[in-house]
Amino acid sequence: MSSVLLTLFSELADPRRDQGKMYPLAPILLFTVLAMLAGARSYRQVHAFIQTHLDRLNSGFGLSLRRAPAYSSVRFILRGLDAAEIERAFRAHAAGLADAPAEGTSVPAAVAIDGKTLRGSFDAFHDRKAAHLLSAFAADGQIILGHLAIAEKSNEIPAAQEMIASLGLTGRLFTLDAMHCQKNI
Repeated sequence: MSSVLLTLFSELADPRRDQGKMYPLAPILLFTVLAMLAGARSYRQVHAFIQTHLDRLNSGFGLSLRRAPAYSSVRFILRGLDAAEIERAFRAHAAGLADAPAEGTSVPAAVAIDGKTLRGSFDAFHDRKAAHLLSAFAADGQIILGHLAIAEKSNEIPAAQEMIASLGLTGRLFTLDAMHCQKNI
């Protein structure tokens, strides 16, 4: 599973200049994801995770990093990435994990789509409303297939239709909130 993610990360465009690159992009991104799954919430914690587990990470993924990148290097790498490109890589990985509906079954695989407002995301100083995010969850594979930020002047209905189309989900059973039960959709 992680080696697939490493392959997907290797296809991303590296925002850094060629001069002075000490660390390849794909392993640093994979190690950052693993650090976050292990509870890292800051660049320093990501650095500490990589430093502590470097030998195990190198042997597990066939790499030969000599040392962990400094927390400032991790920050520089992550801040230079294109968010849409990272989202595409994660969606490709999730699509590979989500099983297609089995042939001959009477009930198709279920996908739950729901929107949530992110707590504490409003900004009264800049007059910004709280961020609203729509998520698609494959119940059979127990994996999030994708996220979509809902525009301030929109709602979940067009965003859900856009998400279903962009993920290419067909032959599935969808569960959504009651607001999606409208005649004209």
